[in-house]
Amino acid sequence: MEAGGLPLELWRMILAYLHLPDLGRCSLVCRAWYELILSLDSTRWRQLCLGCTKCRHPNWPNQPDVEPESWREAFKQHYLASKTWTKNALDLESSVCFSLFRRRRERRTLSVGPGHEFDSLGSALAMASLYDRIVLFPGVYEEQGEIVLKVPVEIVGHGKLGEVALLASIDQHCSTTRLCNLVFMPAWFSPFMYKTTAGHVQFDNCNFENGHIQVRGPGTCQVKFCTFRNTHVFLQNVPLCVLENCEFVGSENNSVTVEGHPSADKNWAYKYLLGLIKSTPTFLPTEDSDFLMSLDLESRDQAWSPKTCDIVIEGSQSPTSAASSSPKPASKAGSQEAEVGSDGERGAQTPDSSDGGLSPSGEDEDEDQLMYRLSYQVQGPRPVLGGSFLGPPLPGASIQLPSCLVLNSLQQELQKDKEAMALANSVQGCLIRKCLFRDGKGGVFVCSYGRAKMEGNIFRNLTYAVRCIHNSKIVMLRNDIYRCRASGIFLRLEGGGLIAGNNIYHNAEAGVDIRKKSNPLILCNQIHHGLRSGIVVLGNGKGIIRNNQIFSNKEAGIYILYHGNPIVSGNHIFKGRAAGIAVNENGKGLITENVIRENQWGGVDIRRGGIPVLRSNLICFGYSDGVVVGDEGKGLIEGNTIYANKGCGVWMMSSSLPHVTSNHVSYNGLYGVAVFNQKFGSSELPRGHRAQENFSEDGDTILWETELEKEDDPLRRPITIALVESNSINHNGASGLYVQSSEALHVITNVIHANGDRGITVAQSSQLTRVANNSISCNQQSGVKVEAQCKVELRGNGIYDNRGQGIITKGDSTIVIENDIIGNRGSGLQLLPRSDTKISNNRECVMQNNKFLVFKKKSDTWRLVNPPARPHLENSLRRPSAAHNGQKVTAMATRITARVEGGYHSNRSVFCTIL
Repeated sequence: MEAGGLPLELWRMILAYLHLPDLGRCSLVCRAWYELILSLDSTRWRQLCLGCTKCRHPNWPNQPDVEPESWREAFKQHYLASKTWTKNALDLESSVCFSLFRRRRERRTLSVGPGHEFDSLGSALAMASLYDRIVLFPGVYEEQGEIVLKVPVEIVGHGKLGEVALLASIDQHCSTTRLCNLVFMPAWFSPFMYKTTAGHVQFDNCNFENGHIQVRGPGTCQVKFCTFRNTHVFLQNVPLCVLENCEFVGSENNSVTVEGHPSADKNWAYKYLLGLIKSTPTFLPTEDSDFLMSLDLESRDQAWSPKTCDIVIEGSQSPTSAASSSPKPASKAGSQEAEVGSDGERGAQTPDSSDGGLSPSGEDEDEDQLMYRLSYQVQGPRPVLGGSFLGPPLPGASIQLPSCLVLNSLQQELQKDKEAMALANSVQGCLIRKCLFRDGKGGVFVCSYGRAKMEGNIFRNLTYAVRCIHNSKIVMLRNDIYRCRASGIFLRLEGGGLIAGNNIYHNAEAGVDIRKKSNPLILCNQIHHGLRSGIVVLGNGKGIIRNNQIFSNKEAGIYILYHGNPIVSGNHIFKGRAAGIAVNENGKGLITENVIRENQWGGVDIRRGGIPVLRSNLICFGYSDGVVVGDEGKGLIEGNTIYANKGCGVWMMSSSLPHVTSNHVSYNGLYGVAVFNQKFGSSELPRGHRAQENFSEDGDTILWETELEKEDDPLRRPITIALVESNSINHNGASGLYVQSSEALHVITNVIHANGDRGITVAQSSQLTRVANNSISCNQQSGVKVEAQCKVELRGNGIYDNRGQGIITKGDSTIVIENDIIGNRGSGLQLLPRSDTKISNNRECVMQNNKFLVFKKKSDTWRLVNPPARPHLENSLRRPSAAHNGQKVTAMATRITARVEGGYHSNRSVFCTIL
């Protein structure tokens, strides 16, 4: 800038001494001067803004220490506030002499106070004309009767805020009014400090104490930089009201009540307020922005951020690795077999064999040795993660999540969902923006078809933050809700709307409570460190819960009960002190594509009539079981990856009837799937198998309506027998499937592979357990073991390469039909004393010294002829099983029925097919 040869820094120093009118004139000289005036934002404009007694910090009350984007713009808004309340109003009056001409009347200033023109506000109003300015000088003004505003006026307190107190009840009957820099208190005869039914009122920089404010539609209001102490703002049928940068403290009831559908009759200020809202910056994030909420570091999960896409296994040891958690038989180094146990079961370990599907072989076999090979391939269940979680967990490993499981930003979700975008951009009823609600009973109460939008507010230390009932709708964007004594957000009686991008934490009850047919969209929130559940859906509540982070809550991350039926998709639910998701007391829900990890109890807990659809979720690294189906639990558990949990993959109790299908259950510390009898009651269950307590609000008993939804759900098929079907159950620490139950069970077309104990163990089965068409291979001990007094049907299974016997049975009524029992270390079929077993049409091979006999010529490869289809472990190839100096033999047994009364025949194992 060439102006007298002075540098820019010196010009800025000179201009910093100018007052507001002079700065305005300088900005009109030329473009260079205009840009120079703008460059004074952090110096002179900041000084002018903070030096104005009628102005507060632009980010008050939530962030008074944070600099605004522009001090000049903030000061401009304060400065223009005294003028905009008259926008679009009639400020012209007819001339006395000429009816055809109009002139602009000058506004008068009326002074009220000791030694001034008027002694009271009432006397000044009696003499006021249109748009006059009434200035109250410091003092206390108490009006003995109700003040009726019949003409538009501006009432301003002189001096600092708090020096002018007004004890009055004001009823506005004019089109517009502005009140600024005043302390309002109720008069002795009425709790209402201010009310209007038709006009527009603007409050700037005022304090309200211990009273009520009422605005009824088509009336509107704009409230900025005001403090409400134990004051209730009641908005009824308002088409549009704006509350910005306000503080609500110590309310004995609700701070703000929005009641009734917005009035279709709108006053002159409606369009002005709507334009003002649209012209101000939105709280919706840009695509590259990151939602980082301000909360204390001690309570925040340091290892997790909204864009984290790694799972970090903490500690020096993998929680569920087979080497550290699964029991293994003792053996000497390099030994080929373990000792035979007391029940005749043999477990073998070989240094050159792998638990990844490889058959045992001799150390010195060469390439010319031959194999047996199955002449078919059957497509097994496909993992939800495309196989990325099929490997063993490693200590300290960081596992990259696929891109399909990384959380989207709020902007990305809104761009995908046009309905949600429309909700986020809509403004009806009441807009509450950048306000602070603290230390009271209630925040915002929306009822009876009311509409409210809340952006960038803080709700803290309240009984509850927001309640939405009776067909009302709320839009909540980027609010902080914490330390509520009950639920943070409560929806009831068909309430709905959009709850997106909020930070909800440290609440005594649920973060979000959805009841009685309420149906909100809950999107991209952080809900964490609650003293109970993160989200609870009950009493026929619905809702769409999508793309949220729900973590470190004391009870279930999401709790569904009493016919609650939400859609839960794409959430990350982790590090909870109870279950990730609990479905109880006839709860329903469609639960899809969530990441549920590192929870203290079951990843998903289903009990007492719960009947969810659990599909395509990743349930991993839990400190207990992956999925728990408790007493009378039901539902469809389909296509999930249940991985590396310290307990069982799936734990099912008696009287439960789930359909467990097409899941990948792998690398869990105990059983892959366990079915236990009711004798393991709640007091005797291992840690993590307890039922959650019933949810109640404020510690009181809940009385539920008798009318409950009875609609049929096409996603749920009626099931009368618990069903385990088409799952891949592999590399778990104990048996792949463990059954100790008094009820019927069907186990069909599963891959049960390379588990740390047996493939299937049936310890108790008074009703029939049907095991059909499964592939049971490469397990550390026998393929199938049936204990005494069990009723089991083994039909059409492929039992391959297990390191003990193929089948061991003590059962009373065991049926073994049409199975392929091939390449197992021990006997193909071993009958223990007092077993009653029917055997028919099983394929076998001759074994010598527990090894399969083959030739060394490739042309003599042994194959099954037209075997029934078996599932196989995806991406796993079976390698050769061979022995030296043998010969190939295949045969078919027709039908054998055997009973062994005691001991072994000739002190050797009983081999019941080909001897």
